[in-house]
Amino acid sequence: MILHRTTDIAILGAGVIGLAIAERLLAEGREVVLVDPGAPGMGASFGNAGTIADYAVMPVGSPEVLRRLPSLLFDRNSPLAIRAGALPALLPWLARFARASLPAATARGARALAGLVSGAGPLWQQLVARIGAEALLQDRGCLYLYDTPAAWRGAEAAMAQRRSLGVTVELLSGAELAAIEPGLPAYHGAALFPGAAFLTDPGAVMVGLAAHVARGADVLRARPVTVTRQIDGVIVEGPGLRLHARRVIIAAGAHSRGLAASAGDRVPLDTERGYHAEWDMAAPRLQRPVCPLSRGAYLCPMAGRLRVAGTVELGGLTAPASPHRIARLVAGARAVFPDLGEPDRTWMGLRPSLPDSLPVIGPSQRGAEVLHAYGHGHIGVTLAPVTAAIIADLVMGRAPGVDIAPFRPGRF
Repeated sequence: MILHRTTDIAILGAGVIGLAIAERLLAEGREVVLVDPGAPGMGASFGNAGTIADYAVMPVGSPEVLRRLPSLLFDRNSPLAIRAGALPALLPWLARFARASLPAATARGARALAGLVSGAGPLWQQLVARIGAEALLQDRGCLYLYDTPAAWRGAEAAMAQRRSLGVTVELLSGAELAAIEPGLPAYHGAALFPGAAFLTDPGAVMVGLAAHVARGADVLRARPVTVTRQIDGVIVEGPGLRLHARRVIIAAGAHSRGLAASAGDRVPLDTERGYHAEWDMAAPRLQRPVCPLSRGAYLCPMAGRLRVAGTVELGGLTAPASPHRIARLVAGARAVFPDLGEPDRTWMGLRPSLPDSLPVIGPSQRGAEVLHAYGHGHIGVTLAPVTAAIIADLVMGRAPGVDIAPFRPGRF
């Protein structure tokens, strides 16, 4: 049996990006239908580190990463690794990643990201207020931790670059770090991003956002496969689904590439497999998320638990979770808190990743009846209300407050 529906706006994907867009468009008085085969907000949006990272202005690729790329990708213990079976399919993506890691491209990417993330904090404050989740957003900043004298000496130059892009950051001595995070072992120093906020329970925020949206929008549990333009709108089809919309927004995260191609846009989207492990505990050991840079992961004080999240594994959509990657996360958490036992649960999610670390936001090359909103990589939660504001402006015929030229789908 095929479900036939007609709507003003169809949003394909009900992760944090799709939900935030739906919330914003409903507030504009638009009719919205969300389409997703899974439960809203329960993909990568559920399992992340929870940081609203207004400091995340640096692309994954850089000249330094480019110099170390072979060793990074093929070292099983690296924070940036590749699943061996995925290498042939990833070669075109890796070639683009290498080009995006050149100095001029990295600088352009950093400026573009800085323009997006700078407004994320206030927009999140407004969003949680609208959905009644203010208690789940904490404003205590985020820390980078430096465990060697050499790493600490390099922090000033790295943070000066972020300051030049508008990021507020304070360098703390080991003693100053111990004063605000007494539960940590000794470190040589830290960088504090005081403007960063964090979600103490990303899953609960997603549930609250989804419930808020469901009061005004229909949510269809179906897998959209194709997007086809008609004279009077756009047809979205999939197994048991035929949806006619005046406008379609592709926000399906890691599953967006095929939908974009059917709409006429060839986008080199691939998948980063992200992981987390959690330990239940009554009292938090930290006051804010911390990232020991040598480990490439975040330790996050969630409600009733400690979550360690992170690492980048390029590996496609279908392979099972890697026990080795989970073990590396657990080892990283135990390097900070040696008394941690076995985690109470582990998780893997799929992040949508572009080789230049920039999301795809804006109209299709073949017409603005299809809009793109995906590819946010590590900062999908951070950029959800920012992206929603941009898409709402485009739908309503307003000029976005951010220059979206760097994010256009035709840039490749």
